Amino acid sequence: AEAAGTLTTSDVGETTFEKAMDAAFGVAFLITAIFAAKRMTWTRQQGGAETTVVTAFYSLILVTSILRAIWFLIPATVWAPSYTPVAVFAWDPEHPSWVGAFLSELTLTAGSLALFSIFILILVYWADILKKYFHPASRRSIPMVTFLGLVALLVALEIVNIVCFLCKLYSTEGMILFNSILLATVSIVCVCEITIFSHRFRTVLKTLGAINQVSTDSQVKRIVWITVTGNLFFFTRAFLETIFCVYLLLWWKEEHTVARVFSHSWWDTYVLVKFFSEVTILSLMLYILQSRFAAAATSSRPAGYVSVPNTETKEGGGGGGSTAMDV
Repeated sequence: AEAAGTLTTSDVGETTFEKAMDAAFGVAFLITAIFAAKRMTWTRQQGGAETTVVTAFYSLILVTSILRAIWFLIPATVWAPSYTPVAVFAWDPEHPSWVGAFLSELTLTAGSLALFSIFILILVYWADILKKYFHPASRRSIPMVTFLGLVALLVALEIVNIVCFLCKLYSTEGMILFNSILLATVSIVCVCEITIFSHRFRTVLKTLGAINQVSTDSQVKRIVWITVTGNLFFFTRAFLETIFCVYLLLWWKEEHTVARVFSHSWWDTYVLVKFFSEVTILSLMLYILQSRFAAAATSSRPAGYVSVPNTETKEGGGGGGSTAMDV
Protein backbone atom coordinates (compact mmCIF):
# COMPACT_ATOMS: atom_id res chain seq x y z
CA ALA A 1 0.00 0.00 0.00
CA GLU A 2 2.82 2.32 0.86
CA ALA A 3 4.51 1.69 -2.47
CA ALA A 4 1.24 2.08 -4.31
CA GLY A 5 0.67 5.49 -2.81
CA THR A 6 4.10 6.87 -3.71
CA LEU A 7 4.26 9.55 -6.35
CA THR A 8 7.04 9.27 -8.90
CA THR A 9 8.60 12.16 -10.76
CA SER A 10 7.13 11.01 -14.07
CA ASP A 11 3.61 10.99 -12.62
CA VAL A 12 3.66 14.53 -11.27
CA GLY A 13 2.65 17.52 -13.33
CA GLU A 14 0.68 18.19 -16.47
CA THR A 15 2.10 18.32 -19.97
CA THR A 16 1.38 21.09 -22.46
CA PHE A 17 -0.66 18.71 -24.57
CA GLU A 18 -2.77 17.73 -21.56
CA LYS A 19 -3.46 21.36 -20.69
CA ALA A 20 -4.55 22.10 -24.26
CA MET A 21 -6.69 18.95 -24.38
CA ASP A 22 -8.41 19.80 -21.10
CA ALA A 23 -9.11 23.36 -22.24
CA ALA A 24 -10.54 22.16 -25.57
CA PHE A 25 -12.81 19.58 -23.94
CA GLY A 26 -13.84 22.03 -21.24
CA VAL A 27 -14.93 24.63 -23.80
CA ALA A 28 -16.66 21.99 -25.94
CA PHE A 29 -18.70 20.69 -23.00
CA LEU A 30 -19.47 24.26 -21.91
CA ILE A 31 -20.85 25.09 -25.37
CA THR A 32 -22.92 21.91 -25.28
CA ALA A 33 -24.30 22.92 -21.88
CA ILE A 34 -25.30 26.36 -23.20
CA PHE A 35 -27.14 24.87 -26.17
CA ALA A 36 -28.87 22.31 -23.94
CA ALA A 37 -29.99 25.04 -21.52
CA LYS A 38 -31.41 27.16 -24.35
CA ARG A 39 -33.24 24.20 -25.91
CA MET A 40 -34.61 23.14 -22.53
CA THR A 41 -35.97 26.64 -21.87
CA TRP A 42 -37.56 26.80 -25.31
CA THR A 43 -39.13 23.34 -24.93
CA ARG A 44 -40.70 24.17 -21.57
CA GLN A 45 -42.40 27.18 -23.15
CA GLN A 46 -44.02 25.08 -25.90
CA GLY A 47 -46.21 22.89 -23.71
CA GLY A 48 -47.66 19.62 -24.93
CA ALA A 49 -47.82 16.06 -23.70
CA GLU A 50 -44.21 15.25 -24.55
CA THR A 51 -42.70 18.37 -22.93
CA THR A 52 -41.83 16.60 -19.67
CA VAL A 53 -39.93 13.81 -21.41
CA VAL A 54 -38.03 16.08 -23.80
CA THR A 55 -37.19 18.45 -20.95
CA ALA A 56 -35.78 15.46 -19.07
CA PHE A 57 -33.56 14.67 -22.06
CA TYR A 58 -32.24 18.21 -22.25
CA SER A 59 -31.78 18.30 -18.46
CA LEU A 60 -29.62 15.17 -18.54
CA ILE A 61 -27.55 16.56 -21.42
CA LEU A 62 -27.16 19.82 -19.48
CA VAL A 63 -26.11 18.10 -16.24
CA THR A 64 -23.64 15.86 -18.07
CA SER A 65 -22.08 18.79 -19.92
CA ILE A 66 -21.79 20.94 -16.80
CA LEU A 67 -20.11 18.19 -14.78
CA ARG A 68 -17.69 17.44 -17.60
CA ALA A 69 -16.93 21.15 -18.11
CA ILE A 70 -16.23 21.55 -14.39
CA TRP A 71 -13.86 18.57 -14.39
CA PHE A 72 -11.92 19.81 -17.42
CA LEU A 73 -11.86 23.56 -16.74
CA ILE A 74 -10.59 23.15 -13.18
CA PRO A 75 -6.82 22.63 -13.59
CA ALA A 76 -5.80 19.02 -13.05
CA THR A 77 -3.26 20.02 -10.41
CA VAL A 78 -6.10 21.42 -8.30
CA TRP A 79 -7.67 17.98 -8.07
CA ALA A 80 -4.37 16.19 -7.41
CA PRO A 81 -0.64 16.81 -7.90
CA SER A 82 -0.58 14.20 -10.68
CA TYR A 83 -2.48 14.37 -13.96
CA THR A 84 -2.45 10.60 -14.23
CA PRO A 85 -4.26 8.63 -11.48
CA VAL A 86 -2.15 7.53 -8.52
CA ALA A 87 -3.10 4.91 -5.95
CA VAL A 88 -3.87 6.57 -2.62
CA PHE A 89 -6.02 5.39 0.27
CA ALA A 90 -8.66 7.43 2.05
CA TRP A 91 -7.67 9.16 5.27
CA ASP A 92 -3.96 8.76 4.50
CA PRO A 93 -2.18 11.51 6.49
CA GLU A 94 0.92 11.17 4.29
CA HIS A 95 -1.09 11.80 1.12
CA PRO A 96 -3.72 14.51 1.72
CA SER A 97 -4.18 14.63 -2.05
CA TRP A 98 -6.57 11.67 -1.65
CA VAL A 99 -9.36 14.21 -1.08
CA GLY A 100 -8.85 15.82 -4.48
CA ALA A 101 -8.48 12.43 -6.18
CA PHE A 102 -11.71 11.29 -4.55
CA LEU A 103 -13.63 14.42 -5.55
CA SER A 104 -12.27 14.15 -9.10
CA GLU A 105 -13.45 10.55 -9.42
CA LEU A 106 -16.79 11.52 -7.86
CA THR A 107 -17.29 14.29 -10.43
CA LEU A 108 -16.41 11.92 -13.27
CA THR A 109 -18.77 9.27 -11.95
CA ALA A 110 -21.68 11.71 -11.62
CA GLY A 111 -21.14 12.87 -15.20
CA SER A 112 -21.05 9.29 -16.48
CA LEU A 113 -24.28 8.42 -14.67
CA ALA A 114 -26.01 11.47 -16.17
CA LEU A 115 -24.73 10.59 -19.64
CA PHE A 116 -25.80 6.96 -19.50
CA SER A 117 -29.17 8.02 -18.06
CA ILE A 118 -29.97 9.71 -21.39
CA PHE A 119 -30.01 6.39 -23.20
CA ILE A 120 -31.59 4.55 -20.30
CA LEU A 121 -34.49 7.01 -20.57
CA ILE A 122 -34.75 6.40 -24.33
CA LEU A 123 -34.76 2.62 -23.84
CA VAL A 124 -37.38 2.77 -21.08
CA TYR A 125 -39.78 4.75 -23.27
CA TRP A 126 -39.11 2.59 -26.30
CA ALA A 127 -39.83 -0.53 -24.22
CA ASP A 128 -43.08 1.00 -22.94
CA ILE A 129 -44.30 1.95 -26.42
CA LEU A 130 -43.42 -1.44 -27.88
CA LYS A 131 -45.10 -3.22 -25.01
CA LYS A 132 -48.24 -1.22 -25.62
CA TYR A 133 -48.21 -2.23 -29.26
CA PHE A 134 -47.26 -5.91 -28.95
CA HIS A 135 -49.04 -6.57 -25.62
CA PRO A 136 -51.90 -4.03 -25.45
CA ALA A 137 -53.79 -5.96 -22.76
CA SER A 138 -50.86 -6.31 -20.35
CA ARG A 139 -50.35 -4.04 -17.39
CA ARG A 140 -47.64 -1.43 -17.99
CA SER A 141 -45.50 0.35 -15.45
CA ILE A 142 -44.99 4.11 -15.54
CA PRO A 143 -41.89 4.72 -17.71
CA MET A 144 -40.48 7.51 -15.55
CA VAL A 145 -40.79 5.34 -12.43
CA THR A 146 -38.91 2.54 -14.20
CA PHE A 147 -36.26 5.01 -15.32
CA LEU A 148 -35.78 6.40 -11.81
CA GLY A 149 -35.55 2.87 -10.45
CA LEU A 150 -32.77 1.91 -12.87
CA VAL A 151 -30.84 5.11 -12.19
CA ALA A 152 -31.28 4.57 -8.44
CA LEU A 153 -29.73 1.11 -8.87
CA LEU A 154 -26.66 2.57 -10.57
CA VAL A 155 -26.40 5.27 -7.90
CA ALA A 156 -26.63 2.60 -5.17
CA LEU A 157 -23.77 0.64 -6.78
CA GLU A 158 -21.66 3.79 -6.90
CA ILE A 159 -22.45 4.49 -3.25
CA VAL A 160 -21.13 1.01 -2.43
CA ASN A 161 -17.97 1.88 -4.35
CA ILE A 162 -17.58 5.11 -2.40
CA VAL A 163 -18.16 3.40 0.95
CA CYS A 164 -15.57 0.72 0.12
CA PHE A 165 -13.03 3.43 -0.71
CA LEU A 166 -13.77 5.46 2.41
CA CYS A 167 -13.53 2.29 4.53
CA LYS A 168 -10.05 1.74 3.03
CA LEU A 169 -10.99 -1.60 1.45
CA TYR A 170 -9.17 -0.42 -1.65
CA SER A 171 -7.42 2.67 -2.99
CA THR A 172 -8.39 5.05 -5.78
CA GLU A 173 -7.23 2.31 -8.15
CA GLY A 174 -10.08 0.16 -6.88
CA MET A 175 -12.59 2.95 -7.49
CA ILE A 176 -11.41 3.38 -11.06
CA LEU A 177 -11.52 -0.38 -11.68
CA PHE A 178 -15.03 -0.63 -10.21
CA ASN A 179 -16.30 2.18 -12.43
CA SER A 180 -14.68 0.68 -15.53
CA ILE A 181 -16.33 -2.68 -14.94
CA LEU A 182 -19.71 -1.08 -14.24
CA LEU A 183 -19.63 1.20 -17.29
CA ALA A 184 -18.41 -1.58 -19.57
CA THR A 185 -21.29 -3.78 -18.41
CA VAL A 186 -23.90 -1.05 -18.84
CA SER A 187 -22.49 -0.20 -22.29
CA ILE A 188 -22.80 -3.80 -23.48
CA VAL A 189 -26.37 -4.02 -22.19
CA CYS A 190 -27.25 -0.73 -23.93
CA VAL A 191 -25.81 -1.92 -27.26
CA CYS A 192 -27.94 -5.08 -27.11
CA GLU A 193 -31.12 -3.30 -26.03
CA ILE A 194 -30.80 -0.46 -28.55
CA THR A 195 -30.28 -2.96 -31.38
CA ILE A 196 -33.28 -5.11 -30.36
CA PHE A 197 -35.68 -2.23 -29.72
CA SER A 198 -34.60 -0.38 -32.87
CA HIS A 199 -35.37 -3.40 -35.06
CA ARG A 200 -38.80 -3.83 -33.46
CA PHE A 201 -39.54 -0.12 -33.68
CA ARG A 202 -38.78 0.07 -37.38
CA THR A 203 -40.99 -2.96 -38.00
CA VAL A 204 -43.84 -1.33 -36.10
CA LEU A 205 -43.44 2.00 -37.90
CA LYS A 206 -43.43 0.39 -41.35
CA THR A 207 -46.52 -1.65 -40.47
CA LEU A 208 -48.39 1.38 -39.14
CA GLY A 209 -47.36 3.41 -42.17
CA ALA A 210 -48.81 0.76 -44.46
CA ILE A 211 -52.04 0.55 -42.43
CA ASN A 212 -52.54 4.30 -42.23
CA GLN A 213 -51.20 4.87 -45.75
CA VAL A 214 -48.79 7.54 -44.54
CA SER A 215 -45.04 7.86 -44.85
CA THR A 216 -43.02 7.00 -41.76
CA ASP A 217 -39.65 7.52 -43.44
CA SER A 218 -38.69 10.45 -41.20
CA GLN A 219 -39.47 8.47 -38.04
CA VAL A 220 -37.52 5.46 -39.32
CA LYS A 221 -34.54 7.67 -40.18
CA ARG A 222 -34.63 9.17 -36.69
CA ILE A 223 -34.63 5.69 -35.16
CA VAL A 224 -31.71 4.70 -37.37
CA TRP A 225 -29.80 7.83 -36.34
CA ILE A 226 -30.29 7.10 -32.66
CA THR A 227 -29.40 3.45 -33.17
CA VAL A 228 -26.22 4.04 -35.13
CA THR A 229 -24.92 6.87 -32.95
CA GLY A 230 -25.90 5.12 -29.73
CA ASN A 231 -24.35 1.81 -30.73
CA LEU A 232 -21.15 3.45 -31.95
CA PHE A 233 -20.83 5.31 -28.67
CA PHE A 234 -21.58 2.36 -26.41
CA PHE A 235 -19.50 -0.07 -28.46
CA THR A 236 -16.55 2.34 -28.28
CA ARG A 237 -17.14 2.82 -24.56
CA ALA A 238 -17.53 -0.92 -23.89
CA PHE A 239 -14.37 -1.71 -25.88
CA LEU A 240 -12.38 1.06 -24.20
CA GLU A 241 -13.50 0.19 -20.66
CA THR A 242 -13.01 -3.55 -21.24
CA ILE A 243 -9.45 -3.09 -22.47
CA PHE A 244 -8.89 -0.74 -19.55
CA CYS A 245 -10.20 -3.33 -17.07
CA VAL A 246 -8.06 -6.11 -18.54
CA TYR A 247 -4.88 -4.04 -18.23
CA LEU A 248 -5.79 -2.96 -14.71
CA LEU A 249 -6.43 -6.53 -13.59
CA LEU A 250 -3.27 -7.86 -15.22
CA TRP A 251 -1.05 -5.23 -13.60
CA TRP A 252 -2.85 -5.60 -10.30
CA LYS A 253 -2.25 -9.37 -10.35
CA GLU A 254 1.44 -9.08 -11.20
CA GLU A 255 2.51 -6.04 -9.19
CA HIS A 256 -0.39 -5.33 -6.77
CA THR A 257 -0.60 -1.84 -8.22
CA VAL A 258 -1.60 -0.31 -11.56
CA ALA A 259 0.62 2.75 -11.31
CA ARG A 260 2.66 1.73 -14.38
CA VAL A 261 -0.50 1.52 -16.48
CA PHE A 262 -1.20 5.21 -16.00
CA SER A 263 1.65 6.63 -18.03
CA HIS A 264 1.01 10.01 -19.60
CA SER A 265 0.73 8.63 -23.15
CA TRP A 266 -1.61 5.79 -22.12
CA TRP A 267 -3.84 8.01 -20.00
CA ASP A 268 -3.92 10.79 -22.61
CA THR A 269 -5.11 8.33 -25.26
CA TYR A 270 -7.78 6.98 -22.93
CA VAL A 271 -9.04 10.48 -22.05
CA LEU A 272 -8.98 11.66 -25.68
CA VAL A 273 -11.00 8.72 -27.05
CA LYS A 274 -13.40 8.58 -24.12
CA PHE A 275 -14.37 12.22 -23.99
CA PHE A 276 -14.28 12.88 -27.72
CA SER A 277 -16.95 10.17 -28.06
CA GLU A 278 -18.96 11.86 -25.31
CA VAL A 279 -18.84 15.31 -26.92
CA THR A 280 -19.85 13.74 -30.22
CA ILE A 281 -22.82 11.79 -28.83
CA LEU A 282 -24.13 14.77 -26.84
CA SER A 283 -23.90 17.02 -29.91
CA LEU A 284 -25.68 14.44 -32.05
CA MET A 285 -28.44 14.02 -29.48
CA LEU A 286 -28.98 17.78 -29.43
CA TYR A 287 -29.12 17.78 -33.23
CA ILE A 288 -31.60 14.89 -33.35
CA LEU A 289 -33.88 16.48 -30.76
CA GLN A 290 -33.72 19.90 -32.43
CA SER A 291 -34.42 18.50 -35.90
CA ARG A 292 -37.40 16.63 -34.48
CA PHE A 293 -39.00 19.80 -33.13
CA ALA A 294 -38.09 21.79 -36.21
CA ALA A 295 -40.10 19.26 -38.19
CA ALA A 296 -42.88 19.35 -35.62
CA ALA A 297 -43.22 23.11 -35.96
CA THR A 298 -44.14 22.75 -39.63
CA SER A 299 -47.00 20.30 -39.09
CA SER A 300 -50.28 20.39 -37.23
CA ARG A 301 -49.29 17.23 -35.37
CA PRO A 302 -45.82 16.73 -33.90
CA ALA A 303 -43.46 14.90 -36.21
CA GLY A 304 -42.49 11.47 -35.03
CA TYR A 305 -46.06 10.47 -34.14
CA VAL A 306 -48.17 7.83 -35.80
CA SER A 307 -51.42 6.33 -34.67
CA VAL A 308 -51.30 3.26 -32.47
CA PRO A 309 -54.48 1.34 -31.62
CA ASN A 310 -55.41 1.87 -27.98
CA THR A 311 -57.30 -1.10 -26.59
CA GLU A 312 -57.11 0.05 -22.99
CA THR A 313 -60.32 1.13 -21.34
CA LYS A 314 -60.30 4.75 -20.36
CA GLU A 315 -60.93 5.60 -16.76
CA GLY A 316 -64.57 6.29 -16.14
CA GLY A 317 -65.96 4.50 -19.16
CA GLY A 318 -65.41 4.88 -22.88
CA GLY A 319 -62.65 2.95 -24.59
CA GLY A 320 -61.14 2.65 -27.99
CA GLY A 321 -59.72 5.52 -29.88
CA SER A 322 -56.03 5.90 -30.68
CA THR A 323 -52.94 7.25 -29.08
CA ALA A 324 -49.67 8.54 -30.48
CA MET A 325 -46.30 6.93 -30.83
CA ASP A 326 -43.40 9.21 -30.10
CA VAL A 327 -40.12 8.30 -31.70
